[in-house]
Amino acid sequence: MTALDVRDYIDFDFAVDAKLAAKPKIGLIVLATDYTIEPEIGAAFAASGVEVHAARIAMDPEVTPQTLAAMGPRITETTELLLPGDRLDVVGYGCTSASIVLGEDAVAAAVHAVQPGARVTTPITAAFAAFRALSARRIAVLTPYTRAVNERLQAYIEAAGFEVPIFGSFNEPMDPVVATISRDSIRGGIVRLTEKRDVDMVFVSCTSMRFADQIAETEAEIGLPVTTSNHALGWHMLHLAGIPLAADGSRLYAAALHDH
Repeated sequence: MTALDVRDYIDFDFAVDAKLAAKPKIGLIVLATDYTIEPEIGAAFAASGVEVHAARIAMDPEVTPQTLAAMGPRITETTELLLPGDRLDVVGYGCTSASIVLGEDAVAAAVHAVQPGARVTTPITAAFAAFRALSARRIAVLTPYTRAVNERLQAYIEAAGFEVPIFGSFNEPMDPVVATISRDSIRGGIVRLTEKRDVDMVFVSCTSMRFADQIAETEAEIGLPVTTSNHALGWHMLHLAGIPLAADGSRLYAAALHDH
């Protein structure tokens, strides 16, 4: 090794910032095709003083049961990219539809292969926790997915003990297009789903759907709680990390938190 070309070289001692060292370490697995989850999760974390560290997982831009299932073997290797050499407190897997195709337990097992002590959540895991926190049983669901994915999602929600009296979809398979669906279109879908319907809550499924900043306003309009994949996931990751939540105006963030 070549010697440094300097006259004097000093090895410095250093002190560790105890507050920084003690901060929870939170990782987020983001789809390579996702345009939305990082800014929305970042907004949820902004007031907490805790950062979320992301790594992207390879994913086909077309969302089908087959492309979703193909991500399964990639979850462990993507988790290895999240702060390697350090222990994570919480890991979120940022895909709702893949979580129901693969199963929450399979996602958790893939993460635990690298981070055995981490608490693992997914958008559907977080949504279920949100439903319970708000005592909601009858859920109106809005998605961008095509029928093959929607059928699996409805069955998965119902198998968890919830009812889905009404289901709506934009029927768009391409993630880059889903990311451009307007907030007005999403709000219009929510209003239509809840008109004269006996439901307790609305769930907007898909991390590419950009709507988290419209939730409080929409709740006031329809008189029901609303959450989205990113909204619920951010809330649940903070909760699992033991971080006090800053109110965002939504019913979910104002609700008492329960352990599930």
